[in-house]
Amino acid sequence: MTGLDVLQGGPGNGPLLVLLHGMGGNSGVWSGLLPLLPGRRWAAVDLPGHGRSPAPASYGYADCAEAVGAALPPDTELVVLGHSFGGAVGLALAAVRPVSAVITVGMRAVWPPEFTDSLSALAAKPTRSFDNRDDAATFVLRINGLTDFLGPDSDFVERGIHPVDGRWKLTQDPGSFAVGVPPFDTLFGAAVATGTSVTVAHGEADVMVGVGDYDGFAARHGVSVTVLPGLGHNAHVESPTTVAGLLPA
Repeated sequence: MTGLDVLQGGPGNGPLLVLLHGMGGNSGVWSGLLPLLPGRRWAAVDLPGHGRSPAPASYGYADCAEAVGAALPPDTELVVLGHSFGGAVGLALAAVRPVSAVITVGMRAVWPPEFTDSLSALAAKPTRSFDNRDDAATFVLRINGLTDFLGPDSDFVERGIHPVDGRWKLTQDPGSFAVGVPPFDTLFGAAVATGTSVTVAHGEADVMVGVGDYDGFAARHGVSVTVLPGLGHNAHVESPTTVAGLLPA
């Protein structure tokens, strides 16, 4: 697999804020947050098999973290903000590169069998395609829960669909759904052991994460849990200001 697609910006000093999107998303999902980072260096990554990044032969959290680490400038202090799947990759990244802090938003803690079965079924399906761009744009926004927040001409849509042989296809590799259940105790334990500060946050109304789902992990590993009042699964898009407030000074 060749290198991942990375958008970068901000001033040259200070830690690099690494932004990792969720399953099915791409770096364009951070468009509302970027204007709130005037004093920070940042890098928004298209994860393997998403957006404009190529698909690997197989998926795994450690493999995705290795690919992200290789795509970032070397010898740079990192702070990671990851949504959902990107949060788990961010935790795995702490075992690859020095990371001073990982903040996850909407990272699902409980994976019932029916959920993993549904992901396996999605991984086995061909890439969705559509007759026209409008239908493809509507679909990629809807499945990511972003219809009310991002438009059909947004960078998120531009990165999420592309024309192929007269039709419009999603850029996400369906195989990425087969990443498997995150080994949370291993991920939390390894990150904390390296001295990484870990905060897990989720919206109060997040359909993927229930209040209390992280209590066991918090007790075992000393991670901080933050519930964001009134917000849902895409808290970073619904209220970028609230999520920006989770970042270390």
